[in-house]
Amino acid sequence: MKKERIANALSKSWSVESSTKWSQDNPAAGQCGVTALVVNDMLGGEINKTKLADGWHFYNVINNKRYDFTASQFREEFLYMDIPSNRKEAYADTNENQYTNLKQKVLDSLYK
Repeated sequence: MKKERIANALSKSWSVESSTKWSQDNPAAGQCGVTALVVNDMLGGEINKTKLADGWHFYNVINNKRYDFTASQFREEFLYMDIPSNRKEAYADTNENQYTNLKQKVLDSLYK
């Protein structure tokens, strides 16, 4: 599955139901953990993290390539630390309702 197709489905699916930090001005805000989990479900790979001022930022590594679908939430560039993480840590950044909501919306967007 193409990165652009996934990115488009994610951007159409993010909402206040998948992160309380979501806004129309910054739809990717607060979506990193839940997005990393959904992408991991769909494409496999690993989940990595980077420490930022506001806490951990999660993203995916697939076939040794970094995919940060929520990088647009940040106004400034940062240095990726590429610290190995896992589903449990990424899940601590979200909850079951947010995760289920985003996953279903992404699947609907991709397959309908």
